[in-house]
Amino acid sequence: MWVLREAPGRGAAQSRGRRGGPVATVAVDTLGADRGAAEVAAGASSAAREGTRCVLFGPEAEIRAGILEDSVGAVEIVDAPTGISNRDEPARAARAQPNASIVQAARAVADGRADALLSAGPTGAALAAATLHMKRLPGVYRPAVAVVLPVPGGQVVMLDAGANVEVRPEHLVQFAHMGAAFTESVLGLERPRVALLSVGEEPEKGTPDLVAAHEQLAGSSLNFIGNVEGGGVVEGRSDVVVTDGFTGNIALKLMEGTARSIVGAIRDAARSGTLSKVGGLLLKPKLAGLRDRLDPERVGGAYLLGLRGLVVICHGNSSRRAIASAVELAARGVEEQVVGKTAEALSAAGVLRGGESPVPSGDQGRGSSVAAGTFDARP
Repeated sequence: MWVLREAPGRGAAQSRGRRGGPVATVAVDTLGADRGAAEVAAGASSAAREGTRCVLFGPEAEIRAGILEDSVGAVEIVDAPTGISNRDEPARAARAQPNASIVQAARAVADGRADALLSAGPTGAALAAATLHMKRLPGVYRPAVAVVLPVPGGQVVMLDAGANVEVRPEHLVQFAHMGAAFTESVLGLERPRVALLSVGEEPEKGTPDLVAAHEQLAGSSLNFIGNVEGGGVVEGRSDVVVTDGFTGNIALKLMEGTARSIVGAIRDAARSGTLSKVGGLLLKPKLAGLRDRLDPERVGGAYLLGLRGLVVICHGNSSRRAIASAVELAARGVEEQVVGKTAEALSAAGVLRGGESPVPSGDQGRGSSVAAGTFDARP
């Protein structure tokens, strides 16, 4: 049985969070990432060096190979060489492989030995393990991946970005309330504008499920502004954009790829000749700011909303810099009480299934045991 120990060499100056509370402990699953366990370990150890406790689950030898030299005493290692791959059926594998790294990491959060879970492995595996052990918030149909995207003049929260391939109208409605609750209570934006992602702005545009969700949201207490098309997302026409996980994941990766291409094209143009290089030097401070703003590695990951514990999902191809940013995102989510505030807002809005009340902030007790997500468990 694993028992969390405080990492050696940590002084009193690192024992308190930025708000004076205890430092968050993040359980990091190192298996399943495209760049390997060592790269994940390097990113997590970099974040741990800055003050967040990290417990790394995965093959010990690979983890030790990736830990930065000056961070050896800042992390805890749990040898868990078994992983769940994209070829496995997530819900079945999470139950059949209790020693898998992602399952052990999820159990650590459920048991209170860690405050948040982070994974760059298969989203389905993380969702299955988290739902199995942390449980959904009572009354939540399905968890959803919520990513914060930079747009001109601010940011927009898009969900679902990859957890649920197929959804029903009531799922989209609940996603809208979860996104609004997160935006208002965590990001501090009062009465955020909520929109559905569709192929046209007219209420009748889209699939039958989208049309039905539009009708329900139009009669809700949300500041619902109707449909937005893809261009409206990046133009910042709404503060929350709601869609299914299939569409959302494609839209997210398209936007990230476009941003990288634009920054790369600007860089190449600035190096194309003598005059361009001079102009590039003059523009360098501004271009650096644009690059940082559009860089998905600056954020690192996305919150999985709707569970009793905090979960951060990362890209499978995340670099160590992205992992370090994601650990910071997880720690910030703990400090901001993302789970508790979202649950309270959902309850206040009266959109929980069957009128169930959420668990109090910080409570990760047992609830519904039905896993939901891309592995298609109903409802």
